[in-house]
Amino acid sequence: MTGEDRTQRSGLADPLRRALEALARTPRLLVALDFDGTLAPEVDDPDAARALPMAHAAVERLAALPDTRVALVSGRSVDDLERVSRFGDEVLLVGSHGIELRLDDPDDVIALNEKEQESMALLEQVLEQVADSLDQVWLEPKPAGYALHTRLATSRRSRVAHLVALSEARAEVDDLKVRMGKNVIEFSVRSTTKGEAVEHLRLYTNATAVLYAGDDVTDEDAFVALGPGDLGLKSGTGETAADYRVQDPREVATVLQELADLRAARRR
Repeated sequence: MTGEDRTQRSGLADPLRRALEALARTPRLLVALDFDGTLAPEVDDPDAARALPMAHAAVERLAALPDTRVALVSGRSVDDLERVSRFGDEVLLVGSHGIELRLDDPDDVIALNEKEQESMALLEQVLEQVADSLDQVWLEPKPAGYALHTRLATSRRSRVAHLVALSEARAEVDDLKVRMGKNVIEFSVRSTTKGEAVEHLRLYTNATAVLYAGDDVTDEDAFVALGPGDLGLKSGTGETAADYRVQDPREVATVLQELADLRAARRR
């Protein structure tokens, strides 16, 4: 299949297609992907999130190729990510923005120290009061913190929840790390970023180039961590440091499918 034929089939713009062609030629490729809003469409019930079938198939194809590793990098816990993503052990998992890892050794887990455990208990008390006081606001436990979700709340209740949670949590818990996402605030007693996670994965996999795709504010740390020869792909709207942008998970799936085709063709 010629480059022109592939472009017509995939619908990708020429600059992005050329960048994928260059990426496919790298000796050792790491494909690191956010899950919600990137592989899976955003849904009101996080437990119902699933990767689009085309995205799931493309990830499995990439993970099966020689000298190619695939990792999911998410704000979800590793257990939650494993459950909703439904990928095998060949796909590396990074949860809680890099705090949790499921690499080739399944015994790599988080352990909070005594001070962090005390901060977790305080944080739970504060945020539970906020969640209990407002309809459609709920709290999700994380390995090193909590996420306050407001997706189903009215705009007014969401604003109130954010303001009160930020004020009360910062007043009660020292050295608290806060991440603002779409319809969610994440509070952590231990700090790391998706950018640090990508750098860890780059070293772990000995990658010579990285593709990172994400849709949320927290993914910007990963985009900034990319270097020459890497490719950042933003899904959806909003300001971004990514090199390229697509509209939604369906188009992310198209990009991954194209990359799998190009990488496989390189091996023939």
